[in-house]
Amino acid sequence: MHERIDELEIRLAFQEEQIDALNLTVVRQQQELDTLRRQFDELVRLLRAQSSPQDGSERWHARDDIPPHY
Repeated sequence: MHERIDELEIRLAFQEEQIDALNLTVVRQQQELDTLRRQFDELVRLLRAQSSPQDGSERWHARDDIPPHY
């Protein structure tokens, strides 16, 4: 009986360690997602600013940058 309790305690300790490691992974991934979201939002803002005419020039469109062989 004592051996079984020892085995269960070892398994529990291992599971707790794994849960902590997984939690750290989730936290890191969330931080990375937050960073990527901020970068994406900034890119969208820059594209919108570039797309809107500010000095009376023509509006830019992605089709304008298509290479000539298309």
